[in-house]
Amino acid sequence: MMIKREIEKLLKQYSKQFRAIAVIGPRQSGKTTLVKKVFPKKAYVSLENPDDRLFADSDPRGFLERYKDGAIIDEAQRVPALFNYMQQILDETKKEGLFILTGSNNFLLQESITQSLAGRIGIIDLLPLTFHEITSSHKTFLSTNQLILNGSYPEIYDKKRKNDLWYQAYIRTYIERDVKQIRNIDNTILFNKFLKLCAGRIGQQLNVANLSNECGIDIKTVNSWLGILQSSYIIYLLQPHFVNFNKRVVKSPKLYFVDTGLACVLLGLKNESELEQSVFRGSLFENYIILEWLKKKYNNGSLYSLYYWRDNKGIEIDLLIDSSGKLLPIEIKSSQTFNEDFLKPIKQWNNFSKHKGGILVYDGKSSYKRSDHFEVIYWRDHLTKNKLS
Repeated sequence: MMIKREIEKLLKQYSKQFRAIAVIGPRQSGKTTLVKKVFPKKAYVSLENPDDRLFADSDPRGFLERYKDGAIIDEAQRVPALFNYMQQILDETKKEGLFILTGSNNFLLQESITQSLAGRIGIIDLLPLTFHEITSSHKTFLSTNQLILNGSYPEIYDKKRKNDLWYQAYIRTYIERDVKQIRNIDNTILFNKFLKLCAGRIGQQLNVANLSNECGIDIKTVNSWLGILQSSYIIYLLQPHFVNFNKRVVKSPKLYFVDTGLACVLLGLKNESELEQSVFRGSLFENYIILEWLKKKYNNGSLYSLYYWRDNKGIEIDLLIDSSGKLLPIEIKSSQTFNEDFLKPIKQWNNFSKHKGGILVYDGKSSYKRSDHFEVIYWRDHLTKNKLS
């Protein structure tokens, strides 16, 4: 079963605007399936294939000569030399959407693009499935806990994989292949420990010194490893909003995972009852909602920015959406029962920011607008609406 991806429309638009397009994102997010579907007539070659990679590496000009009408080149970052030769072809052609490149290693792909193809290529980020993509393809109702546990990778749904086994294999493959491609890390056991320590900090402000002490590595290594996790789409760092409203504001980002299913396996959460009782449930729920907003931003090519806001007295807004200077504060609670105290942080923020209202997203079934400009909304309704007014 092929799941229709929301980003298809954006990819088609890019193919009419750029001579080349790079579709980047985590391993197994569906990049190859997507580009083959959108460009069915294009030749396809994967540089994961040893023979094709050897040819591209030893004779990049000859390799590209094969594809006069362009091609889909999968895992393009495996042969960085190709990009120099592609530059000349793109400069001489008038065809849009000639080459479609994909890669699961953002660090290496971006490095090659920056050096050779800057200004000639449109870049699209493909993250795992959105809530809508999952529910439109999955006929059975999935509870909040099931969605968090399963995560969002296409193979979990279209091939009905057992999530805990699939993610364990994913982590092993990721560490043994992707991590070693970016940085030659010999101590994979220590890196795995680091990954689990990051999972235990979901929704928390990033404390590099704390991670350094607990993992037994220096701060330079912590920053390097965090960079690896970001560039390979394992973690997402939500930056703090810079407006201080005459308050001293926190400047550290908050740590989230690109996929909650992966985080659950790293936290040792195997089933719904374990998740329900876990101290991490609230953080994982928050993670799920924030990543849905990030996916929407990428899938639509939206220009809004995502932040959180916190001052030195602990007043915090979970998610602050900045759309051309217009700020929308969102508080996220995993509770199924509304409590007036949930609105307290936004009310405090409103007092000194001179804004009105905001949104509370929670796991309760009822959604309603209040007379004081606040909206209390069931998270499924929120993701269905999911538009800036």
